[in-house]
Amino acid sequence: MIKKLYLPLVALLVLAFSSCSKMGELSPDYFTTNPEVLEAIGGKVPVTITGKFPEKYFKKNATVEVTPVLRWDGGEAKGQPATFQGEKVQGNDQTISYKTGGTYTMKAVFDYVPEMAKSELYLDFKIKKGSKEYTIPSVKIADGVIATSELPTVNSANAAYAPDAFQRIIKQAKEAQIMFLIQQANLRASELKSDSLKAFHKQVVTVAGDTKNYKLNNIEISAYASPDGGVELNTTLAENRQNNTEKYMNQQLKKGKIETEVDTKYTAQDWDGFQELVSKSNIQDKDLILRVLSMYSDPEQRETEIKNISSVYKTLADEILPQLRRARLTANYDVIGRSDEEINAAFDTDAKVLSNEELLYAATLTNDNARKEAIYKKTVELYPNDYRAYNNLGMMAYANGDLASAENYFKQAASKSANAAEVNTNLGLIELTKGNVANAETYLSKSTGANTANEALGNLYIKQGQYDRAVQAFGDTKTNSAALAQILAKDYNKAKSTLSAVKNPDAYTNYLMAIVGARTNNADLVKSSMDKVKQQDATLAAKAQNDREFAKYANEIK
Repeated sequence: MIKKLYLPLVALLVLAFSSCSKMGELSPDYFTTNPEVLEAIGGKVPVTITGKFPEKYFKKNATVEVTPVLRWDGGEAKGQPATFQGEKVQGNDQTISYKTGGTYTMKAVFDYVPEMAKSELYLDFKIKKGSKEYTIPSVKIADGVIATSELPTVNSANAAYAPDAFQRIIKQAKEAQIMFLIQQANLRASELKSDSLKAFHKQVVTVAGDTKNYKLNNIEISAYASPDGGVELNTTLAENRQNNTEKYMNQQLKKGKIETEVDTKYTAQDWDGFQELVSKSNIQDKDLILRVLSMYSDPEQRETEIKNISSVYKTLADEILPQLRRARLTANYDVIGRSDEEINAAFDTDAKVLSNEELLYAATLTNDNARKEAIYKKTVELYPNDYRAYNNLGMMAYANGDLASAENYFKQAASKSANAAEVNTNLGLIELTKGNVANAETYLSKSTGANTANEALGNLYIKQGQYDRAVQAFGDTKTNSAALAQILAKDYNKAKSTLSAVKNPDAYTNYLMAIVGARTNNADLVKSSMDKVKQQDATLAAKAQNDREFAKYANEIK
């Protein structure tokens, strides 16, 4: 009887103990991450975790909350938790079988901070069974964060240059007109004494006499007849007007002892001039006249149809047609500016005589940065409303790593021209150096036309995690940032070629080359590149000790 009672009692105790026992620690072998080593992308650290609850582990009346936590010395970041439930729990979470266990997938995204370089990813577990709640040991599932995308290569980007508009030779033209009476080709004394013709001759004499500052190229004579009257008559008129004007012009040139070519032509019926004058006028039935011109190409038919519009023909005869009976004189000449030597000498002696364009151009004539800076500062002094000198001073400060001064200059440039493409490009770069990606994007949306706009956009795309787009934006640019984009897009051969062509390689150039070596299993390249980094920047070299890019190359980076 005692034996019969004992066996059921043992079974009950085993059942009770089993139902009350806690769920134990889980092995890291039950978990994988994608990527295997976490990586910062666009300022975030994303990870997909695949986990497994083994067979006969998950209690039927239990609920488990799983929280991914990225921990580093002095801090941690928690991801979004996921909750799972046993078979007897009423709820909407994923159910895990006690007998067969179950797998699950969860995603986490952490905001990147530099301390994450030396960090570990854990899963924390909080378990509830009825009214009881407890935790089991956290499980480490990944080491560190690769933060190559966060390397500050934007600090050595090329800021946009605001160019000068200096032209040593500027083409100019001086015009005058001689008007004729209807069906006449003789030059009237009143026309030859007109103020416009006097000014024309004066300019020709000035240009011809000052060969240092001017060059007279030629004089053109274009003679016209109005489109009223027959083609034969108008042809004769236009040709005679041309010949008489040419004869007069040659006499004037001979009198002034001026040698230049005189080129002539005539237009028998000036329909183009007629259409232009009508379109600019306010005469009645203007649209009807223009429609006639568009409908008919034959000169005689055009003239007939226009004369049929009797309501306006008198106005045309009085106001439009007389303006077409003319000969136009055009003196074509070059204005010759100061030579490079003269500009440099003027800056050294009296910069006030130079225009803003000449000063900005002067800065391009030297490779001496001190002189270049002095020229831009003098330009700011003499032409304080020109944004370009401020911008270019900021460009120089940016290249020297003085980002605070660069930003100050760029903001002064913006106060003079807020929409200038170069200024917006450079303010966008400044915002990227600060990590303000949204602000940078706003500025760079107005960068079109700046000489380094695409390079700046490439840096923006890196910060946004759009690596293929960044590579496309950089094109053939040979900079650290261009190589960084190529590394992140996994085009290591191209990255190596780009880094080898960087004009002034710095510590980050060699650091990126070491990363190329690590990613292509080239230990020699890792070592040789890191040796250069140590000589250039000890702080950056020390950073490599915690960089997961070099996890397999401890000896090469020592």
